[in-house]
Amino acid sequence: MKCPFCADPNTQVTDTRENEDGDVVRRRRRCVKCDKRFTTYERIDLKMPHIVKRNGNRTEFDHAKLAGSMKLALRKRPVTIEDIDAAVDRIEARLLSMGEQEVPSEKIGELVMKELKKLDKVAYIRFASVYRNFADVDEFSEVIREVQARPRRSKTGKAGPDPEHDLFGS
Repeated sequence: MKCPFCADPNTQVTDTRENEDGDVVRRRRRCVKCDKRFTTYERIDLKMPHIVKRNGNRTEFDHAKLAGSMKLALRKRPVTIEDIDAAVDRIEARLLSMGEQEVPSEKIGELVMKELKKLDKVAYIRFASVYRNFADVDEFSEVIREVQARPRRSKTGKAGPDPEHDLFGS
């Protein structure tokens, strides 16, 4: 580490401490040449992958854009902000764990649909209808059938659709 006062590259670490969370290391250093002391901080630097869009353009990952897309699909749905934030965090963690420098936008869309399907079926269908750009009503109907195909337990304990959680509230 170069001294910020005299630019000499010879410095010594005199003290090292981690913060409570263990994600930042604070180091006190002393310059061998000018004997001045200074503090440095060491943090994890995670880089999100770049997104490769369908047209081949590349863009930086945007946390706010991802969260905004999910919030738009979940607008007026009974899902808490905390649940949305947790879903966004899971998507980001998955992207980081892939270890790729670039990820196709289609992969992110699939991760979003997977999270929305767990959070709210109506939001999942909303997002899928825009994301998949359905050509006709049959494609739209297929997604609805896919969501409805899973048997659920109603309040009576019987398998089948729960009227209170029916996709269209009917």
